[in-house]
Amino acid sequence: MLSYAELLQLKRWNTPTIYNGWEQITHHNAGEEGFNLEETHDFMPQMGPMVGYAVTVQIEPGNAEHRRRNPNAWVEYRRYMANLPGPKIVIIQDLNKPRVVGSFWGEVQSNVHRALGCVGTITDGAIRDLDEMTNAGFKAIARRLCVGHAFSVPVRWGCEVEVFGRTVRPGQLIHADKHGFLAIPEEDEPHLLEAARFMDANECSTVIAAARSTAGLTADELLQRIENAGAAFGAAAHAQFSHQGER
Repeated sequence: MLSYAELLQLKRWNTPTIYNGWEQITHHNAGEEGFNLEETHDFMPQMGPMVGYAVTVQIEPGNAEHRRRNPNAWVEYRRYMANLPGPKIVIIQDLNKPRVVGSFWGEVQSNVHRALGCVGTITDGAIRDLDEMTNAGFKAIARRLCVGHAFSVPVRWGCEVEVFGRTVRPGQLIHADKHGFLAIPEEDEPHLLEAARFMDANECSTVIAAARSTAGLTADELLQRIENAGAAFGAAAHAQFSHQGER
């Protein structure tokens, strides 16, 4: 696991910037893996990105049988949650999808989970009590808002879940913001911060700088400058990461 200081530094960039670094160091197909494939909705964009480790949960608010089958589910789930290292992001798969019949989240659960070391949630279901959740400092990325909670109860936890078209495993490092989320494979964690920092600086010193310094240039000179900057950008990335045999 990364240190708290490293997680704070990752939080300084948006999720696309973290992706730019990740694709340089991973052996996975960055074009098809890692990030959500379906549209998400960030209900607290003013809170900026969130970073933490995945706690995975499945719910089925439309099925009252789960409450009868395990009346101690909340107690067992919270005990499990309390024993995991933080910061934590609760990743919830709603088994009722595409129907939304109730919300796991609201004012009570957001405050309880905040006390248990959670910074937010990603759920392909719904949330409610939006202002109260924001006041609790609990960020939510969800499919939609709704009014009621129905029969919301943890059904299974500590298992693989699928949310917004992406499989997430327990304990995966998550980076998320208004663009969506990225689930980092464990083997890519150690070099993620260094790679994101390098790629951000690389963009700023090559292509972006060239595109912003256009005064007095002809169209041909501008195009040539951008082409040269693009080549410099690619060469810098290759020099930085090629020794790892990566992308």
